[in-house]
Amino acid sequence: MQALLQRVRRARVVVDGQTVGEIGQGLLVLLCAEQGDTEAQADKLLAKLLKLRIFSDAQGKMNLSVQDLDGQGTPGGLLIVSQFTLAADTTGGNRPSFKNAAAPDEGRRLYDYCVTRARTVHPVVQTGVFAADMQVELVNDGPVTIPMRVAPTA
Repeated sequence: MQALLQRVRRARVVVDGQTVGEIGQGLLVLLCAEQGDTEAQADKLLAKLLKLRIFSDAQGKMNLSVQDLDGQGTPGGLLIVSQFTLAADTTGGNRPSFKNAAAPDEGRRLYDYCVTRARTVHPVVQTGVFAADMQVELVNDGPVTIPMRVAPTA
């Protein structure tokens, strides 16, 4: 399972001209389930991204997690968006292959699982719409963009 995290000042997802998910300061999480991924990997990825210290403290150092922002009076948001194209294999030509992405039903199941788990442990969770044509707008803060991959557990 993999994700691309972007530290944002604000972000939103628009589908058919309507805003379906929106956050202020927090993390835009582009999430990709790959073949063979499990709920255990989703749990591990979620735990890691919630504790990742990539927000600035009072001294300007990356020392706070999205959860720590809540202690400053404003909860940091999570905007979780399905993004199967993160599984792209570009080694063979000019057209990417997505053979490593989870099948749509399995991808949706793992995406929904991750969103449900996130909502049980974090106060502000918004989403896109799985498999929809989405427009994602964001103001990347920094910019800070971090790829994360969680390997299968043995």
